Amino acid sequence: MIALFLGLAGGFVFTVVSTPFLIRWLRANSVGQQIRDDGPTEHPHVAKVGTPTMGGLTLVAGALVGYAIAHLRRGQFAFARSGLLLMALLVGCMMIGFLDDYLGIKHSRNLGLRKRGKLVGQLGVAFVFAYLAVHWANVSTRLSFTREFEFDLGEWGWIVLAVGMIMATTNAANLTDGLDGLLTGTGVLVFGVFAIIAFWQFRHAEIYSVLPAQALDLMAVAAALVGACTGFLWWNAAPARVFMGDTGSMAIGGAMAGLALLTHTQLLLPILAGLCLVETLSVIAQVISFRGFGRRILRMSPIHHHFELLGWPETTVTIRFWIFAGACAALALGLFYADFLGIPGVTD
Repeated sequence: MIALFLGLAGGFVFTVVSTPFLIRWLRANSVGQQIRDDGPTEHPHVAKVGTPTMGGLTLVAGALVGYAIAHLRRGQFAFARSGLLLMALLVGCMMIGFLDDYLGIKHSRNLGLRKRGKLVGQLGVAFVFAYLAVHWANVSTRLSFTREFEFDLGEWGWIVLAVGMIMATTNAANLTDGLDGLLTGTGVLVFGVFAIIAFWQFRHAEIYSVLPAQALDLMAVAAALVGACTGFLWWNAAPARVFMGDTGSMAIGGAMAGLALLTHTQLLLPILAGLCLVETLSVIAQVISFRGFGRRILRMSPIHHHFELLGWPETTVTIRFWIFAGACAALALGLFYADFLGIPGVTD
């Protein structure tokens, strides 16, 4: 537990203190948010053009610092391959997002990487993670919800699943990052539940297929991410002083998918990160409706912009969406614990 609080506190303090320095540097170098010039003129955030972006740099740095601080108690808490691999995934996804943000700012348009370039980058990072997870971190290849099923996907089946999950979740997180603090606050809730799950797996290693040392290290990663997201939210809450950009959103999405894969809760992730799922489905539904029937079912997608255009203040949309995200997180944690209680002998 001490390691958990060290990681959380370290991530929070570093991020909340370092972000103002990054904001000043970004302003001095005119690194600001761009809006697509082919988008609708009624876009709710046209007024936010020029707000410093790429703030995800301090968020990821805070997570790295928090993760390192959690290991200060030498001899009691060691680095594990799963934790190191997850941090590598976090940095890899951040780098793809950073390149996307950089190119968008360089060309003064909110386009960034071409779709093919972003897809190749995501595929590459996800595949390396998945391959090393199987061959280096020795992750089980069985399909899992709150615990493993008997069904074994095999090496390549699990790799395909992992790559698909990482790509889907990074893009879902990117879509969710459309209002001040929305994704950041959601990340606090999701990573908080992952920290509890990993700690529970550590305490009950005889039940779960995650080795105690790996579960403990994954808990440290999740705790550091909670601290980093909370520290960044201090500056990202409405009215945002800085945006995380794709630099942060893709890192958060990659970390969510990585934690689900390494804690063997793959099928629990769509419930736990339910807000990201709804945001993604709203975009898919809008595209299908417009291209197939020539009509929009939402005033604008993702769905948070629909409610803004209905007249809801941005802070109202954000807080209500946080409530929904919190309900999803609570439901996922409840399902995890209910499954634990259903195991014969655990309550004796």
